[in-house]
Formats: sequence, C-alpha cells, structure tokens
Amino acid sequence: MKTCVLSDNELVSNFVSGDQSSLEVLITRYRKQVYSYIVLLIKNQHLAEDIFQDTFVKVIRSLHEGRYRDDGKFLAWVVRIAHNLVIDHFRREKQMNSVSNNEFGMDVFNSKRFAAKTVEDDIIHEQIEQDLRNLVDYLPDDQKEVLILRHYCGLSFKEIADQTHVSINTALGRMRYALINLRKLVKEKNLILSEQ
Repeated sequence: MKTCVLSDNELVSNFVSGDQSSLEVLITRYRKQVYSYIVLLIKNQHLAEDIFQDTFVKVIRSLHEGRYRDDGKFLAWVVRIAHNLVIDHFRREKQMNSVSNNEFGMDVFNSKRFAAKTVEDDIIHEQIEQDLRNLVDYLPDDQKEVLILRHYCGLSFKEIADQTHVSINTALGRMRYALINLRKLVKEKNLILSEQ
C-alpha cells in the first residue's frame, strides 16, 4: 500500500517501526498548517522555519519515546507542540529583555499596544492563555479538535470538515458547542478571563 494513502496513525506506527518515509509523508501532509500557525504567531519567516524544524525534532523524539496517544488527532498534537515552542521562544525573549522590530517594519516603540503594557499585563495575559488551554482539555475530543484546528491552525470550516470527515454544519455545530462548554467551564471554575 502506498504510504500517501495511509492514515496518520498507520504512518506513525510505520515510522516507530523504522520506516523513515512515513514521517516524511506526515510532514508533507501537515507542513502548510503547522508552518502557517507558527508564522501567524511569530511574524518572522526565518524564526518560524527554525521553530517548525524544532517542532518536528520534538515530534520525532516524542514518537520514539512512545509519548503519542494513538487517538487520531495527530495534527492537533503537533500544533500543541509547536504552540508550546512558540511560548518558550517568547518567554526566552522576555527574559533577555530584548525588543526588536519584526520583519514587517512595525515600530514597536511607537505602538500604543506595547507602550501601555506592563509586566503585570503580560503575567495576566499569560495566565488567561494558560487557563484557556487547560479548559480546552475538558472538552469532548470532537469539540476540542475543531477548536484547535480553527483557533490554533487557522483552518476554515470547510478545511476542518474535510480534515475530520464530517459536514461543514457538523464542524460548525461542534465549534458552537465547544464555545458554549468553555463558557460553562469558566463559570464553574470561577475564572476571570479579562485583563481589565
């Protein structure tokens, strides 16, 4: 059977068993979504390429160490690894206290958004992000998958429907229920998801 028609889990299994070409198929299959997600957050192509490579180095290591659950959510798992590496990058950048203009020429020193931010704002924002990421784990798998593909990968609902083999209406419904459930969880856990 040709590797390009195998499921993600079959390719993962083949890779763990020693078939290097299976990993190449997985990388090719999800390169665009993972790279686009990283670029959207980092806004620097060269840095995004580095983080993309680091993501798949970590994917390879995790697969060899048996840290991937065979649950059919390979892309969401890879995006989570990429997301964590992006967060690590920003944390390191903050620690080095460096502020630089990005490649799109925006002058951060003249931006109200950056000028008004304090360390406290950053801590609060980071805590809100962490709380939301933790809440997403409480969602049913189908809702969690749609939310991650939409919010973190930036896929359209048509792409999500194709990826998850459901209708667009089903994908929209899952997203709607994911948001309803997140609101309930916020109330249940008495979280304040506001920076003001």
